[in-house]
Amino acid sequence: MNPLDDASLLERPDEVELAPEPAPITPRAITLAVSTVLMALVVAGCALIPVPYAVTSPGPTRDTLGMEQGKPLIEVHGVPTYKSTGKLLLTTVSVAGGPGYPVGVGAAVEGWFDGARAVVPVEQMFAPTESRTQVDQRNQAAMISSQEDATVSALEELGYTVPTVLKVSDTMEGSGARDALKAGDVLVALDGAAMTSFSELSAAMDKVTPGDAVTVGFERDGVRQDVPVTTTDDGQGRALLGVLIDPVFQLPVDVKIQIEDIGGPSAGTMFALGIIDTLTPEDEANGVTVAGTGTMDLTGEVGPIGGIRQKLVAASRAHATWFLAPESNCNEVVGHVPDGLHVARISTLHEAREALVAIGEGKGDGLPTCS
Repeated sequence: MNPLDDASLLERPDEVELAPEPAPITPRAITLAVSTVLMALVVAGCALIPVPYAVTSPGPTRDTLGMEQGKPLIEVHGVPTYKSTGKLLLTTVSVAGGPGYPVGVGAAVEGWFDGARAVVPVEQMFAPTESRTQVDQRNQAAMISSQEDATVSALEELGYTVPTVLKVSDTMEGSGARDALKAGDVLVALDGAAMTSFSELSAAMDKVTPGDAVTVGFERDGVRQDVPVTTTDDGQGRALLGVLIDPVFQLPVDVKIQIEDIGGPSAGTMFALGIIDTLTPEDEANGVTVAGTGTMDLTGEVGPIGGIRQKLVAASRAHATWFLAPESNCNEVVGHVPDGLHVARISTLHEAREALVAIGEGKGDGLPTCS
């Protein structure tokens, strides 16, 4: 008999094995099933309960030498520009938590057990009274300011003069400038030397001993005046004039930075390096993917940032082989560098530029690192 054509089984029900009847549902089984479902709902509900923490994770990277929304991220007009064969990645941190976007117990617990994330009290990242709109506005303002500072610093690093109107926006309480200057004044000289850029003013103040008096030349309502101002100490041995400056720049080169969905000031260093690479015929990156971070001020100083451990992971995931880290963040870098990623520490834009050139030339092994 062909076993594939055994129709007789269909005609002889006495030889067919019948499925056993299901056991009757007992009250105990019902109770257990209901308890299981309720427990699952309770656990799921607890996981969604907001907690006063923020979770930081590695965020996306952007190539400052690449494209953004179909246009160059750094766009320059009026002077020659040059292509690069490498990548300069700015790194970011994604933040869950804070006003408008609280995290639940589940996300916090998951973050605690994930080495690439960090869980911190929410007040370390956000002011208690800050709204989500205020956070977004603050981050956007910081991003715009960092782009402007990076542009000025990059152009001055390349030898350009960037004329600047040094307009006073406020004076510090308790400083010598409090009664001598006021908002709207324009600084034009210090001890008789003309001040035409922020870097000139900063360099001049570097030579002043805290507590010494300087003669400030300024214009008020179009009238030139001179006034003595006693400097103060910034707490680190540097003299402060005691004024907040809102500079207005006259850029000699038309530079536009186009980027969306990223806020904060920490991309300044990578913006500045991207501008330098774009404006110089040398191929500084030279085929290498270099990531990095750090604020950039108008004097070319690289400042510390938050979330550097997450940014190291982000750089590694983006296949970077080098990472430029602010010297002031080195204590957070040591012991947290992913395999295959090399770190060069930097404290100024000039050091960052020299490090980039060395990396592009294959001489990065001699660069100072975090230790």
